[in-house]
Order: sequence, then C-alpha cells, then structure tokens
Amino acid sequence: MIPHKLSRASRFKIFTGLTLLLALLGSSIFVVGQEKSLKPGINKNFQNPDPDKYIERFEIESREVYHNREAIVEAMSLSEGMDVADIGAGTGFFSRMIANKVGPDGSVFAGDIAKNFLAHIEQTARDEGINNITTVLGGEKSTNLAPNSIDLAYICDTYHHFEYPVFMLESIHGALRPGGRLIIVDFERVEGTTKEWILGHVRCGKGTVTDEVKDAGFDLLKEVSFMEEQYYLIFQKK
Repeated sequence: MIPHKLSRASRFKIFTGLTLLLALLGSSIFVVGQEKSLKPGINKNFQNPDPDKYIERFEIESREVYHNREAIVEAMSLSEGMDVADIGAGTGFFSRMIANKVGPDGSVFAGDIAKNFLAHIEQTARDEGINNITTVLGGEKSTNLAPNSIDLAYICDTYHHFEYPVFMLESIHGALRPGGRLIIVDFERVEGTTKEWILGHVRCGKGTVTDEVKDAGFDLLKEVSFMEEQYYLIFQKK
C-alpha cells in the first residue's frame, strides 16, 4: 500500500513505475511463453535415424521433390559464390546438388537435428569430393546458423516439422543477409483434396505458412508451380 502522506506527485511516480514494471513483466512472460510446441512428438523418429533406411524413403522417384529435384534447384536461381543453408537436410541430396551449383567459392550449411544424418552427409561429401559443405546441428528452436551468414535458406518438407516456427523463423531471419531469400517447399493441405496421411501429418496449409513467414519479417516474392502435391514459395528478407 502507498502511504497517504506522500505527495500527489510522488504517488503518481510510484503508480507510473508500478504500471511500467507490470507491463515489462507481462511482455517478458509473453515472449517466454508465447509459443508451445505446435506439433509435439513429430520429430521423435529423427532422434536416432538410420540414414540407409531414409535414403530408401527420401531418394526415390516416387517422392515428388526427389523426382523434381533438378527443377527445384534450377528455380533457386543459384550463382557461384553464394552461401546457402539447407535446413532439414536429411540425407543431403539437395545439399550436394546446391554445393555443386555454388562452386568452390560458395558454401552450403547442411542443417539437421539428427546427428546421424549429419555424419552421413559429411561422409557422402567426402566420397564425392565435395569440399564446400559444412554440417550444422540444429535445435528445436534455432537453426544455430551464425548471424548474417547466408544468402539463401532452403526448407524442403521440413517446415511442418517446426514445433516452434516463430523461433525458427527468427533464427533464419537473423542468419540471412540483407535481401536474402527464403525458399519453402512443403505439402499442400486442402480438405477434400489432400491425401489423408498428409492431413494428419502436416500442421497447416500454404496460406498459414505464408502468413507466419510474413509476420516474421519476410515478403512473398513469388510462387513457382510445377508440382501436384507440393508448393514452392520464395520469400525475401525485408
């Protein structure tokens, strides 16, 4: 309780200070607790994956992104010397393709939450004589990429695995240089059209993804359309 003997001005200062303190506390609580996992358990299979088994799942022509891999990379408009992050790199076939496109003066940061995948990417790169791939162990809330370190971030079939998209997008935004681009390839999610397993597995559709990315400080540059079940969105850091 504020003593009545204090002057009106003093009481006003105290009330103002308390109001500011409560506002700051409220803001801190919001920042810390603004987002719980939006898809708990979705990454449990990637705690200790067997890369050989996932090669059989990821690197097959019946998978739309693998079948269209050349067109996907071509639409990235890569040039020699670029620094690119392949976020959720998996078995690394896109990382290797990108590495060959950006050349020895460029670099690829192959990021994933699975150490087994990263070890596989390192070994495969050595076997193929690719020297410009660096693996990065990501976390559930951060890519762990250095600030201002990349020109392009590529996320394929991984955005729907982000349990904390707000924090992940913040990390990507910070890693991109001014004017850097973000490319997201993921599954269309349309009730009545999309396959049931996708509806159950994928958190949200293209519209929600676009809104979330825009809210994180990006502009949508364009959508590239050449796949049936998946979309290809290109954003730019504001």
